[in-house]
Amino acid sequence: MAEIDQPQFWVFSCEIPVRWGDMDAYGHVNNTVYFRFLEEARVQMLADWGAGDIQNSTIAPVIITAGCTFLRPVNYPNTVKVNCFIGQLGRSSVMTYYKVTTLVEPDVVTTEGYAKTVWMDHSTGKSAPIPETIRTRLEQFMQA
Repeated sequence: MAEIDQPQFWVFSCEIPVRWGDMDAYGHVNNTVYFRFLEEARVQMLADWGAGDIQNSTIAPVIITAGCTFLRPVNYPNTVKVNCFIGQLGRSSVMTYYKVTTLVEPDVVTTEGYAKTVWMDHSTGKSAPIPETIRTRLEQFMQA
């Protein structure tokens, strides 16, 4: 289970347009789509950190747990803004947290989420240390 109350440090933000097809029969974004929003933000964030070519790397980040709390519905047309934070930094893992707002109501958090990201050696299937360049960047965020 994620430690939601631990210190969190802002590291990245991105905007994602809501598509008509993201809505469900109730007329708001379906709950499964939020996991896609968080995934897209995480992939952009990892690229920003220098994670590189994830698909062709021997050591790459994977998600071992994820969760989402839906606080307020989002409707089409809109654009969500996903603010990304980090928390506990381990040898091979980092807790990531997400707060979703919209451009229509930028001060209202609609969704909160988390995921534990672990670097894994795909040849062994075991965890591997976070690459030093990425660890250094994460530590800088935590000291800012």
